[in-house]
Order: sequence, then structure tokens, then C-alpha cells
Amino acid sequence: MGFPQLEDIQRAQERIRPHLPPTPMEEANMLPEGHWLKLENMNRTHSFKVRGALNAMLALDEDVRARGVIAASTGNHAQGMAYAAKLLGVKATIIMPETAARRKVAGVKRLGAEAVLTGETYDDAEAEAHRLEALHGLTYISAYNNFNVIAGQGTVGLEILHALPTVRRVLVPIGGGGLVSGVAIALKAHDPSIEVIGVNALVSPEMYNIMYELDHVTGGESLADALPGLIEHESMTIEIVSRTVDRIVLVSEDDIARAMRSMVVDQGWIAEGGGVVGLAALQNGTIDAHEPADGPTVVVISGGNVDADRLRRVLCG
Repeated sequence: MGFPQLEDIQRAQERIRPHLPPTPMEEANMLPEGHWLKLENMNRTHSFKVRGALNAMLALDEDVRARGVIAASTGNHAQGMAYAAKLLGVKATIIMPETAARRKVAGVKRLGAEAVLTGETYDDAEAEAHRLEALHGLTYISAYNNFNVIAGQGTVGLEILHALPTVRRVLVPIGGGGLVSGVAIALKAHDPSIEVIGVNALVSPEMYNIMYELDHVTGGESLADALPGLIEHESMTIEIVSRTVDRIVLVSEDDIARAMRSMVVDQGWIAEGGGVVGLAALQNGTIDAHEPADGPTVVVISGGNVDADRLRRVLCG
């Protein structure tokens, strides 16, 4: 099947359009003029993940849907899968680590999917999901290493181009790389000179390590819990990122906390840690917000699901 191309992302946009209206963009009050926020925290389930999950589910044959689907997730892909499953009448089992945010677990259950808590990390949940996939003949839908998931996430890029055709630079959070892969494919097909920058959390720099052949220590609790774990061996996102993403940078936990506070205080939105890493990279100077980019910069705010106690700690910090 190869990698998704522009036409696959356009097809995904047609599939999901009846169910997911475009998310808004607004000028970033905390950054210099010419910076915009793409507010995926305003999406259904408050995350971009619903795009890929819904596109992947809509692309399945009816007999495959009838057997049921399974996924592993720390929460946002889980809720996207649950939403898609409810919409299409598909039985979905979502394996989540025991450390998953309570808000995200509750969201999965509220949408009618089965949430099974296993292990302490995303990697534990993913291993259990693959075990159950083989045992029960279910269809596993990866949060990132899936053709139609990547195509669905790429619709974020199409919406950016439609709203801001003169965009010159886009910052995208990276976990497994599904979002940045889809966005980069869409943007580079329109204009290869648009700069695409991926942002990893310092405590989960897996894609950064792979791209730069480094060995930063991974692991530890992070505000960016939506960007977890190891990347599947030979994931298609690794090659897509290497071909299409111009650079990847890292941000610290303090940087992420500052960006979360800024979203509330300066912008009036709640956003989760993994969702604001692009903003964090501009605020801490890792990426120069004053550097001429010959046009607008867009920061993808990828999600808004954060537990109240965690948000309280960040705001009081």
C-alpha cells in the first residue's frame, strides 16, 4: 500500500467531513504577530486523534467492522476510537495503561467502548492489545502506524492551507508521528518550501532519537502524557518523518507547564501538555518566534484533555 499521498488525505477529508467540522484557527495572543493556533482541542473528543480513528474505521469493510476493533492508547486515540465505534455501531476494546488520565478513561466509557486498564505504560497496553488481537481475531488500529489514521490526521494540514494559504511554518507535536506525518504530506504537496517542525517532550524523545541517531534517556512522568512510549519497529511514520519533516526539537516539563498556563491566561483555552509543545518551543526560544519566516506560522494545539487536579497544579505552579 505504501505511504499516504495527498489524494488519500483528500479522500479522508471527504469521509470525515459529515461528522467532523473544521476546527478553528486564531491568532496567538502570547506570540508576535503572524503566529496562529490551530485548535484541535476544539475537535470532537477534544483531540485531533478522532480524525484518524474515524477515517480508519470508515475505511474498513463491513465484515471487518462486525468482528470488532481493538487499540492501545493513553487516552486521545482511545476516545477517538470510541467515538467512531459508537457512530458506526462497532464493538471497540481499548487497552489503556493504569496511569491514563481519569478524564480520558471516563470519556471512552461514556462513548460506549470497553476500556481495559493494563500495566503502567503505553508500551504495556500496546503489548496486551496485540495479544488480544491475535487471540480474538480483532482488527488492531494503531494510533499512528496505520495508513488511514495518518491520512485522517493529514486533514489538519488541509484545513490549515484552506484557512491560511500563505502559511510558511507549522509546528506539530510528535509522539508516534501520525499527526506530523499526515500534516507534512499535505503541506509539502502544496508547497515543499513550507517548513514543518516536529516537537517532542524531553522525557519522551523517541522520534527525536531516531531521526538524529541519539540516545536521550526516555521515561518518567510527563505533562505530555499524550506523547508516550516507544515507536513500533519499522513504523511507516519513521520514514515519512525522515522525508518530510524539516527538524525536530525538544521541550522540558517546565516549558510545557508554562505553555499550558499561557493557553489559559493569554488565550482562554484549556490545552493538555502534549498539545502545547509547539507553543512551548516558541516561548522558550528553541524556535525563534522573531525569526523571519516570510509568512505566517501555525502552531497545532493537538488536544485539550487534562485532568482537573493536574491542571490545578500547573496553574498554581
